[in-house]
Amino acid sequence: MCCDWAISIRRACGALNFDRSTHHYTSRRADQAGLERRIREICEIRVRYGYRRVHVLLEREGWGTNIKRTYRIYRDLGLQLRNKTPKRGVKAKLREDRHMAVGPNDVWAMDFVHDQLATGKKLRVLTVVDTFSRYVPVLDPRHSYRGEDVVQTLERVCQKAGYPKTIRVDQGTEFVSRDLDLWAYSKGVTLDFSRPGKPTDNAFIEAFNGRFRAECLNQHWFLTLADAREKMEDWRRYYNPVS
Repeated sequence: MCCDWAISIRRACGALNFDRSTHHYTSRRADQAGLERRIREICEIRVRYGYRRVHVLLEREGWGTNIKRTYRIYRDLGLQLRNKTPKRGVKAKLREDRHMAVGPNDVWAMDFVHDQLATGKKLRVLTVVDTFSRYVPVLDPRHSYRGEDVVQTLERVCQKAGYPKTIRVDQGTEFVSRDLDLWAYSKGVTLDFSRPGKPTDNAFIEAFNGRFRAECLNQHWFLTLADAREKMEDWRRYYNPVS
């Protein structure tokens, strides 16, 4: 209108009954492209995280966003969790940025191995390996494991062996728990998650678990949980100096 009739903005706004302040308004909203990219990266790695836990990680990294904005972006990107089992080939962060460990306690790898007692009662063994020295700080069998049990075992071990910089884990429920996440954050430990369905992302622990099963689990009968702990600890002590 200003160009066609060669009139000022004031007269054009007056003729249209349009507030000039609205015409001159400039949005002060910060560019959210970087925030969208970071939320997507977090969800690709931590595939079971909802928007609330994504927001906690963003706060730790200093993004300074509120939870409503996090939820809006999370929803607009279509990242909502589904109850159905995801198909194979779920996208996750590529691992080009992974580097080899350069010293002890630089990178640990952690996983579970399943076995049973002579009575048929199930066992779950938490296995941990230092990927640089191949030292095994702990083999901890229990009948069942929760996130808080993993934290309890790691804290007990780390007080003696020291805290690692990074722990490589899969997407198991115990490893994506709030308890482990909070422990890792408070201790300055990075949890490096494998891609779903990609055990080769954590090849060190897979190789160790195969040896552990062949040399220990397949060679013994475990009568009780205490018996299993004793025999596994004897094997761990044998394995560490020899390997």
